[in-house]
Amino acid sequence: MRSTRARLGLQQLQTEHIAVILRHWLSLPLCGLTVERSTMATAPLATSDKSSLKEDLTCAICCDLFNEPVMLACMHHFCKPCISRYWRGTQGPVTCPQCRKEFSSRQFQTNYLVAAMVEKIRASTSDIYFKNLEKQLKETLESHRLRREDYINSIQRDKDKMDAIKRVGSDLQARVQGDFQALRQILHSEETRMLEQIKREQDEEVKKVQHHLEATKLAVRELEENMKTLQQASGAPENVVLTELPQLSTHVQVDIAPEFDVNAFSSRYIAPLQYITWRKMFRSLKPGPSPLTFDADTAHPSIYISRDKTVALESETMIPYMSVNRRFLQCVNVLAAQGFHSGRHYWEVEVGCKPKWDIGVAFEAVDRHSRIKLSPETGFWTLRLRNGSEYSAGTQPWTRLQLSSSPQRVGVFLDCEERRVSFYNADDMSLLYTFANGPRGKVFPFFSPCISGSRHKAQPIKLLHHPPAALSG
Repeated sequence: MRSTRARLGLQQLQTEHIAVILRHWLSLPLCGLTVERSTMATAPLATSDKSSLKEDLTCAICCDLFNEPVMLACMHHFCKPCISRYWRGTQGPVTCPQCRKEFSSRQFQTNYLVAAMVEKIRASTSDIYFKNLEKQLKETLESHRLRREDYINSIQRDKDKMDAIKRVGSDLQARVQGDFQALRQILHSEETRMLEQIKREQDEEVKKVQHHLEATKLAVRELEENMKTLQQASGAPENVVLTELPQLSTHVQVDIAPEFDVNAFSSRYIAPLQYITWRKMFRSLKPGPSPLTFDADTAHPSIYISRDKTVALESETMIPYMSVNRRFLQCVNVLAAQGFHSGRHYWEVEVGCKPKWDIGVAFEAVDRHSRIKLSPETGFWTLRLRNGSEYSAGTQPWTRLQLSSSPQRVGVFLDCEERRVSFYNADDMSLLYTFANGPRGKVFPFFSPCISGSRHKAQPIKLLHHPPAALSG
């Protein structure tokens, strides 16, 4: 019973001793287990702890790391070969080289945990370990350097992006200010012209009345002088006999007073001046709505063109046509007669409730005798409608558009310098789509009324002209 209790106590002491060493060992950055946690600030502490642990794992006989570590009953550890040599030749009881405790038998216990710890220490202090650690440090440093370089490049890109945004914003502000300044100049010029005209007509009318007033006043003075002469003659003494009338001043003839029609004068200015001015502004807008017409010589034989060349309508029968190279023969297309290669231009097309159509611009040299896909690669920049509600931009593949409402009129804006083609809902001028990389060179407005099919009544597309008539003045 006593021996069993003693053996249990010895095992408990061994376990506690090993636990202390294990806690100490686990706190160290060994063999890459905690290398990633180590920093320059904690390196001295780790080295000190590792040295302390190395001392704990050093044999007191050979003063080197344990080789096949064994533990005596007194809890001291030694190399198995060292303790075997130490006890060799000893008669009777043997003693611990450290504490001198005697043992009746030469028994010891192999400590595999300490052996594993020794191997960890050997590995952590070997050249291979240091080379691996040095490699890890270099790789980590290179990774940080590359990441830092990426962040620096990202910072520079962000700065460049902000500069570009500010530059574009500044250019747009200047353009908007210029456009509105031009509008203000138009309004100011029209206001000045109208005020000067009112002042000129007012002065002319006042001058007429003033002339009549002066003539009337002169006639009154002359009449008053004649009346005075006559009164003097009539008051002559009785013995004076008048043989004739006294000499009188020549009678001044006064024309009839000029008529001034207030209604006629004011009606020219008490009018819808804002609307009249708005109509006149169209002649000065840049770009103003272009008065396009369809080029009948380019129209597919299934397209009917109105006499004024502003309406295109699909026809159920083929229309006789002259054979010209400019005519579309495979696709139901037509071009405008007007082409553009510079400046900014805008036009509007009334599409109404048509279930399908194509609108945009096209190069003059597009293939007109084959079936081709409408895309910038083939020389077309277009907006399309299919099935009454499916809107798409003419890219390849098609770019579907989600519109809040179906436009009855479509506006097309062409900026030749900026190479942009933009489409607008002309009912509220909301932007539908923009081709940022537009055509370079001369292009023509492009239209396709498409074939609606027998289920739908043919509906035209119309070129809108604003204002509908020129104004005088």
